[in-house]
Amino acid sequence: MTERDINRVIEMAWEDRTPFDAIFFQFGLTEKEVIQLMRAELKLNSWKRWRKRVQGRNTKHVAKRDFLVGRHKCSRQRSISQNKVT
Repeated sequence: MTERDINRVIEMAWEDRTPFDAIFFQFGLTEKEVIQLMRAELKLNSWKRWRKRVQGRNTKHVAKRDFLVGRHKCSRQRSISQNKVT
């Protein structure tokens, strides 16, 4: 994996609503492999904090999710996306 791919996997692993299945789909890494990658790439305290955060989190597993839509949409999103600055 390239450094860019590793950084993206780490970013996706930190996100609450990104399931391990999405990481597997994009990068071919299982949950166990993501855990190993995180342990190798993060500092010890950061890895411990991530593991504590991820363990038992239903949103990281598609089968355990209790919501159908995977993205949060801000109530002001439409007005923001139609501004002339961007």
